[in-house]
Amino acid sequence: MRILLTNIKQLLQVRPDHIEKLSGAEMKQLPMLEGAYLLIENDLIADYGLMSDLENIAADQTIDVSGQVVLPAWCDSHTHIVYAGSREQEFVDRINGLSYEQIANRGGGILNSAKTLANTTEEDLYEQSKVRLEEIIQLGTGAVEIKSGYGLDTENELKMLRVIKRLQQTYPIEIKPTLLAAHAFPAEYKTRQDDYIDYLVEEMIPAAAKQQIAEYIDVFCETGYFSVAQTERILKAGMDNGLIPKLHVNQFTAIGGVQVGIKYNALSVDHLELMREEDIEALIGTDVMPVALPSCSYFLSIPYTPARSMLDAGLPIALATDYNPGSTPSGNMNFVVATACIKMKLTPEEAINAATINAAYAMGLSKTHGSITIGKKANLIITKPMSSFYQIPYAFGSNPIDKVMVAGKLM
Repeated sequence: MRILLTNIKQLLQVRPDHIEKLSGAEMKQLPMLEGAYLLIENDLIADYGLMSDLENIAADQTIDVSGQVVLPAWCDSHTHIVYAGSREQEFVDRINGLSYEQIANRGGGILNSAKTLANTTEEDLYEQSKVRLEEIIQLGTGAVEIKSGYGLDTENELKMLRVIKRLQQTYPIEIKPTLLAAHAFPAEYKTRQDDYIDYLVEEMIPAAAKQQIAEYIDVFCETGYFSVAQTERILKAGMDNGLIPKLHVNQFTAIGGVQVGIKYNALSVDHLELMREEDIEALIGTDVMPVALPSCSYFLSIPYTPARSMLDAGLPIALATDYNPGSTPSGNMNFVVATACIKMKLTPEEAINAATINAAYAMGLSKTHGSITIGKKANLIITKPMSSFYQIPYAFGSNPIDKVMVAGKLM
């Protein structure tokens, strides 16, 4: 199947050569063609160029997108969209003055979601989760990482990972599965944390690895959750079982989680709302991708990742949603891009680079996703008619999308 898009107003993120990621000042540049065409063959990008250079191309379908912008579909490298129920009561509790930590300390938060998930069948969990997946696809996401972490025991963590596997097999979107059993300590392990670490390392991680239903290992390295020493032990066990490290760090406090991520060559370190100068300096020259989650900051009214300081230091940065029931009940990457511009002072060019090519890197997909490059997946956003791509973050409350293509198919 060959599909030809013609009269593209702006074709964004055009990269003739393979680029893994962009850092510092590089992120200000967003290469584009104005008045362009794009040819898709089956599920891949086959050709592109200026309309003035377009010769006769045989296509099964030609779509005129006059006045519309075309760009790579968003890559969302940090989500928790496989969960049961919701936590809107906690939303009201926060409005009434309780903090995220206070809610967690009285049995809310992650433990609340774990209790609900344990009482939810695998089939029901799948049905709830697929609705969220379908929603984010329509909002322009073409690749997504999904974490476990609301099971907190072997049975329920594996249940979550099986649901993620089923979503992988059912939908054309690229899905990366992450084992996040180190998301919180279950209530019964509150006073015997070492026993839970033993359980996680000796049973849960090997079980997930044996069934080949996780690719990454993640830990919530944070005050009141998992210490640096505990995080190291879990990452080592994950790596021994073939899992690649990713980390939640520096959301509320800075306890050395960034340095642990660097030590174990984590693919990404995520959150980073609180960044010390030594954390920024430690990341310079590493292969670790810093990932900001601005809609989490928006929802919890906590600080935003200091992206400008990080970019000025020459670091790369990626953007993701953190879609989850407690701190970010939204998977709208368009809002993430807009919020990064409005609250983190990224330029639209930087924000789009962070949500496409750098976000693809943060989930191990830079060779196949995140840019308009011949041979990459034909995962595309076709916007509604607009004056320029600046409209995407500028009109932050509007849906900018006309059509979404995943693996060469209109969704």
